[in-house]
Amino acid sequence: MTRDDGADAGRDDASRSDLADAFADGDALVSYVAAGDPSAAATKEYAEALVAGGTDVLELGLPFSEPVAEGPTIQRALQRALDAGMTPDAYLDLVRDLDVDVPVVCMTYYNLILRYGSSEGRDASEPGPEAFVEAAADAGVSGFVVPDLPVNESERMAAACREHGVDLVFIVAPTTTDERLERMLDRTTGFVYVQGRVGTTGARDDVSAAAHGSLDRLAEANVPKAVGFGISAGEHAREVVAGGADGVIVGSAYVDEIADGVENDEPTADVAARLESLARELKTGAERGASADGEGGTTADHDSPEPQRK
Repeated sequence: MTRDDGADAGRDDASRSDLADAFADGDALVSYVAAGDPSAAATKEYAEALVAGGTDVLELGLPFSEPVAEGPTIQRALQRALDAGMTPDAYLDLVRDLDVDVPVVCMTYYNLILRYGSSEGRDASEPGPEAFVEAAADAGVSGFVVPDLPVNESERMAAACREHGVDLVFIVAPTTTDERLERMLDRTTGFVYVQGRVGTTGARDDVSAAAHGSLDRLAEANVPKAVGFGISAGEHAREVVAGGADGVIVGSAYVDEIADGVENDEPTADVAARLESLARELKTGAERGASADGEGGTTADHDSPEPQRK
């Protein structure tokens, strides 16, 4: 994948990336787990299970010690991964070792990307994102989500991503101003991450009205729209896709299953089986939302039964 140079190339390039292609059917499932939670080997097995369940994009969290956008569930997952020894280089090794046929997105924080080039043993006169973006692209990463990277300070990161054919995805929050939204849409590639509610990540029992409001604001955007923050069940996926999203992003619901497995010392295969089942439920919900019979209705007024999960 190659890209044209230029700060505003994002909108034109959105339709040409592996990530954008994953949203072609309008019912994409983006599944997040923290790399190394509770081990790299387990993450590899979980990733493969999620893809077997219908995941179209794998979002793999690179642990950082101050994950400000995350709720307690994912914060604890990232800490488990750090405790298990996950590092940026180990993360890249894990990506190389994955046996999946879907795009992999790296979700992490900017300071870690910025400092990678200054790590011991690397020749870098000043910090910058270029070294890690290049290493990630070489390992097989297709895109980045960097929650703490302001769009008006993202040119260097965006340029590195363009150079290495990697997408840069921005998060649009319910509180994002119209001016910042326009800048994000100019620069985001692959898809735009729609924050479905105010606050941090975490599984919820319903879909926030804020998600529908954000989708209304993005109705004319010519980049795929994926809603995250609080999506935890097939019915949620149906509702947001029927409301105009091209996909859903799910993280905490999976991480809860992994945490249960750690707490109860369960075999990795058992946890992987539950993750696959949950992914299948979510993908089925998204497919229903994209089909004619999924139109309309909200969590409150749609009471079709969902497949059971733990």
